[in-house]
Order: sequence, then structure tokens, then C-alpha cells
Amino acid sequence: MGENGTTKNNQQHHLSIEMLPQGGSKCFDDDGRLKRTGGVWTASAHIITAVIGSGVLSLAWAIAQLGWIAGPAVLFLFAFVIYYTSTLLADCYRSGDSVSGKRNYTYMEAVHSNLGGVKVKICGLIQYLNLFGVAIGYTIAASISMKAIKRSNCFHKSRGKNPCLMSSNPYMIMFGVAEIIFSQIPDFDQIWWLSIVAAVMSFTYSTIGLGLGIAKVAETGKFMGSLTGISIGAVSETQKIWRSFQALGDIAFAYSYSIILIEIQDTVKSPPSEAKTMKKATLLSVVVTTLFYMLCGCMGYAAFGDDAPGNLLTGFGFYNPYWLLDIANAAIVVHLVGAYQVYCQPLFAFVEKWAKNKWPKSEFITKEIKVPIPGFRPLNLNLFRLIWRTQFVIATTVVSMLLPFFNDIVGILGAFGFWPLTVYFPIEMYVAQKKIPKWSSRWICLQVLSFSCLVVSIAAAAGSIAGVALDLKVYQPFKTTY
Repeated sequence: MGENGTTKNNQQHHLSIEMLPQGGSKCFDDDGRLKRTGGVWTASAHIITAVIGSGVLSLAWAIAQLGWIAGPAVLFLFAFVIYYTSTLLADCYRSGDSVSGKRNYTYMEAVHSNLGGVKVKICGLIQYLNLFGVAIGYTIAASISMKAIKRSNCFHKSRGKNPCLMSSNPYMIMFGVAEIIFSQIPDFDQIWWLSIVAAVMSFTYSTIGLGLGIAKVAETGKFMGSLTGISIGAVSETQKIWRSFQALGDIAFAYSYSIILIEIQDTVKSPPSEAKTMKKATLLSVVVTTLFYMLCGCMGYAAFGDDAPGNLLTGFGFYNPYWLLDIANAAIVVHLVGAYQVYCQPLFAFVEKWAKNKWPKSEFITKEIKVPIPGFRPLNLNLFRLIWRTQFVIATTVVSMLLPFFNDIVGILGAFGFWPLTVYFPIEMYVAQKKIPKWSSRWICLQVLSFSCLVVSIAAAAGSIAGVALDLKVYQPFKTTY
């Protein structure tokens, strides 16, 4: 999270803290920053906001590709891997001593402290490209949900006679405008309320999706689907393979939050140590999300079988009650507004810290302008932050308009970020920090886990890229779509 939240006289804070007793200051932490106030619940809210995102809506489709045996098994496997590697990563927030060691404010700083060298640049490139990609994925997902509200009302009025063709582009632009406004929130510490609202929204639409799946099963009186997933015949053998690989990427994306774990941990107060709090928050979040994922994914597959839509609430597997679908899709949009910010704040902070270090005397970059708001505290407006963040949102919106393929983009993002950021770097940093001997039994087990996840990531990337290639054969940018 970089240097957000520092006061103007940071050096003075460091000097004053050195003169304080060991207990520290009531106002400042050991690094001279304002006291962090986060705990298990706020960290869990950030994680749940990041995790129970649009990815949950593609799980019924993913399980449909894998079947009743492999689908739930893969969900549990990813949950275990994410939890285990997240606990390793949480130990890397401080270098040296877990209580009083040097803080690493960002994922890149943790890699720099523990591994160093060219790996830092590789990590940064992958992390920030992935965050940019997530912003694109969330813009696509939000526009699909907004369009679904319009279409469901159109279907209801015409009683299914009107095909209700429309473009996603106006809705992407509306979402982009909202993100331009919210992106002016300076840093992670100040979006806790947005994360809590978003987490509530994620539970809302996940619960509605689950309820509609249960209702559909109750209506038909049977569980759809098969042990091995979508059958050869409905798709070709080659498509079956590519779709199964893409399903792995979708599930990986549904669990991805390691790329912002260190930044979330930097909002947590101590004592107890930040690592202990983060491990509790991680366990709580992974258990809750896995439960929701199993229920939503499995009930969606049980309701529709091989015909499970790529997006459970917008694929029009459900038509009624239309007002309940509208509520669910509205909740998705609100959630994605918050999730976009949770993912993009680390990228915003990185660019702004780099700019301040590059041009420390530039008032355009460093000056905060107080903008009075009647009835509220003055808004701190920074011209560089305003222009750069606005340009970032515009860029993600334009790319989203060019590539509006929800399932394929989700799969590519999951595959691209899963192995390096969720598995490889946490394991390598843990090995370096704990000085685990090479070729020891623990070292071998960790490397086997890392290699296995690399194979999964490559397979998922191949499947998702194949999906995009097929979509591009028939897609025309900026055209009206259903």
C-alpha cells in the first residue's frame, strides 16, 4: 500500500517514536504512521469483498464442465491451497521478527525484502497487470448485470415476445463514471466502509442465486448433471478438454485475493501480531467463501445440468421472479463498485509513490487541495491523483468494451495470477525467511505443490485463450448484443 496515510512530517514522527517508551504511542504505530485500526472483521470484509465477487456466478458453469466428482473436489483443493499459501504470505508482512520486524507495505516490498533481484520486477509486472485485468473483468461483469436488469424488465413487459437486443457499452461507461468518482478516495484505510457494503451485497446476490437454484431443483424434482460433466456430443472432445481447462481458471479466479493480501494486512492494528490477525481473517473468509461457492456452484449445476449458464444470474437460466433477479443484479453492481476499488488501490498507491519519489518537489504531484463539502469534512483533492486515476478507469473501460467475454476473461485472469502470485512467491519467500534447507522433506513438499499449481495454471490459461480465440471469430466490437 505504499506511503498512503503518512503525514507531512514523517521524519518527525520517527524521531518522536524513538523517544517513547516501548509501549509506543497512542496515535502512531512503530513506523511513524497513524495508528492502524483494522482487525479480523475489517480484514475479513476486505477479503470477502475481493473473493466473493463476480467469479461466484461462473461456478455453476465451471462445475458443469467438470462434473459432480471433479467439480466439488477442485473447489475444495483450491480452497486448501489458497488458505495454506495465504498463511505463508501473512508471515512475510514483517521481515525478521514477526512482532517488531521491518514492515513490508506491499506485496512487492515483501518480495524485495525476502528474495530481491529480478524477482521483484517480475512480481510487480505480474501483480499490476493482474490488477488491471481484474478491473477489466469487473467492468464487464457489472455491465452484464446492469444490462440483465434492463433485459429482464423488457422480457417481462413484452411477455417474451421482444428479443430485447441491446449493447453493453452504455452500461460500461456508467460503471466507469462511478469508478472515476470512487477512485478519488485516497487510500485503502478509507474504503473500509465501501468493503463492508460490498461484502453485504455479495452475500445478498449469492444467497438469491442459491435460493433460485434450490427453487428450480424443487420445481423439477431432480438433480441435473452427471458425474463427469458436460457430455461428448453436446460438445466435441476438443471443446470438452478446453472447457475443462477453462473451468480451472474460473475457479482459480473465484478464489484470487493473494495479490492484495499484504496491502490488506497493512491496515491491521497490533497487538496481537498482524500475522495472527490475518491468519484468522483468512481462515474465516476461506471457510465462508468455500461454503457459498459449494452451495451456489453445485445448486446452479443441479438446476441446469449441462445447460448451466456462464453467469448464473444473467445467463437467463432464471426469468422469474424478475424483480428478485433485478435485486440480485443490482447487488452485484454495488458489490463490484467496491471490489474494483479494493483491487485497484494497491496499483494506485504504487504509481503515486513512484511519482512522488521521482518528482518530490512538484506541487502538481504532492499538493493536496482542500475542497469544502457542506455538511461533511473537506475533500482532499490531488490533481495528479485525479488525472491519473481517471485515465486508468477510462483505459479499463475502453478495453472492456473491446473484449466483453466474461467467462474467458475470468479464466485468463485466474490462470495468469494464480501460480506466480498465490503459490510461487509465497512459497519462495517462506523458504527464504524460515531458511528451509534445500532438498529437505519440507522443501520438497513445497516445491511439489508449486509445480502442481504451475501445471494447473498453464492448462487453465490454454483453455481460456482458446475460448477467447473462438469468441473473436464471431465478435464485432461495439455492436448491439443480446
